[in-house]
Amino acid sequence: MTDAPHAGWGVMAALGIMLVVSGAVGIAAQRAVERGSFLKGFFLGNRGLGVWTMALTATVQSGGTFMGVPSLIYSHGWIVALWIGSYMLVPLTGFAVLGKRLGQLSRRTSAITIPDLFRGRFDHPTIGLVTSLLIMFYMSFMMVAQFKAGAILMQLSIPGAHEMSMGEDVQASLEMDYYVGLAVFAVTVVGYTMMGGFLASVWTDLFQSVLMLIGVMVLLLLTVPAAGGLEHATRVAVTNTGPAFAFGPGYTTDGHEFLPIGAAVSMFFVWIYAGMASPASMVRVMASKDTATLRRSIFCLSTYNLFIYIPLICICIAARSIIPDLPPEKSDQIIPRMALWSTHGLPAGSLIAGIILSAPFGAVMATVSAFLIVMASAIVRDVYLRFINPEASEKQIRRMTHVSLALLGVGGVAAVIYPPNYLQALIVFGSTCGASSLLWPAVMACYWRRATAAGAMAAMLGGSATVWVLYSIGWTTTHAFRPYLLWGLEPMVYGLAVSGVLGFAVSLLTTPPSEEHVSRLFDG
Repeated sequence: MTDAPHAGWGVMAALGIMLVVSGAVGIAAQRAVERGSFLKGFFLGNRGLGVWTMALTATVQSGGTFMGVPSLIYSHGWIVALWIGSYMLVPLTGFAVLGKRLGQLSRRTSAITIPDLFRGRFDHPTIGLVTSLLIMFYMSFMMVAQFKAGAILMQLSIPGAHEMSMGEDVQASLEMDYYVGLAVFAVTVVGYTMMGGFLASVWTDLFQSVLMLIGVMVLLLLTVPAAGGLEHATRVAVTNTGPAFAFGPGYTTDGHEFLPIGAAVSMFFVWIYAGMASPASMVRVMASKDTATLRRSIFCLSTYNLFIYIPLICICIAARSIIPDLPPEKSDQIIPRMALWSTHGLPAGSLIAGIILSAPFGAVMATVSAFLIVMASAIVRDVYLRFINPEASEKQIRRMTHVSLALLGVGGVAAVIYPPNYLQALIVFGSTCGASSLLWPAVMACYWRRATAAGAMAAMLGGSATVWVLYSIGWTTTHAFRPYLLWGLEPMVYGLAVSGVLGFAVSLLTTPPSEEHVSRLFDG
């Protein structure tokens, strides 16, 4: 196997600067939060996001962007461009379809969280609790994937660190470098989130989004010429793998088709609607300054996505010809390895590698911070204040928020002590469950006056149960974390169908909400 050189001290210096800046941003955000109400400031940033903070902090880049997706491109070839293509349409759907109405409803119901919004819109306390539990459950899968990604990136950045083998004997192969990386990552991201809350997440996300763009562009300029151009890189990769690397349904080593027609079609459901129904993205929309800000953010974020994903595809195709024999269980390390390989021997190469590695590391930190805020808000706002201590003082609320963030951080660390092999599988599962649970209730809340709390809850539970059943069948038949593709379609297609049918049918069969309540939210 072609090994990348070890990281130098320049890598640690670059990442160290980024960590220090993140901490400073957390302190600045804390001061901003203290100017107003703790709940509204900590969890929603006082509804003051502008165009750039909306566009570049919509949490569309994550550990999946820089580790999960590159792993698939490296493993399966050009077909992954179709697999991920619809993800670049997320701002056109999430912002345009739900953005304006979510902002209006959140203001008219004084909602700070998504469960808050559903509770106020449907005028029913139980739906808030159900929404909170579902969000915490499926987002935990996505957060585990991000903690693993952050730990690996820190591990590979330690000067002289040994590689972590992810083969069959995982327990025997784990090394202290991995645990050090995990600890540094967890303390940093939980620390600055705890200090500044939503604004710390947003401001560091903006800073890290700029680093992502710089890192991707630098790596593109280094790797594609080193591989002799994309055509030559593709020919070499085909020689090392097979013709399927350049064509659909993609190259695989176990004989199954990576992207058959049904899966290709259904992935447009998965990424578009998963992005639209993501609680982290919906909260950012609720925090927007106004509708004009949303419109301008759509253009900015769509353009930004083009400059992230298309270069990543080219980089990973080139990587397959440069490092041809990376084992499947290590393929999610391809971007960090290429950063170290492409800068080796350059003047200040270690520092350049650190700047490049700041891109995936920043994406992971931004995503984890957003997830922590959403999950902590569900615990504090929708469980603690509703059912445990409704009369809590601001001091008690602040303390409970910090305890929740700390416990979530400890849980994320504990979940990846023995990390799962495939990061992207967890992300797809969490995204699929989330969209199947929340998309139709969100659409019903925004646009259908006749929608009821019972209908929304039926849509949530029916959609998520459908996905769970198909994943369970896949697990029992393949003994791997893969869904059962009924008629070749992803589980989310069926989850959305069941959720939509149940949501509308149960709403029509139950007592409609009072006209006075609906009029207050929809009219004028």
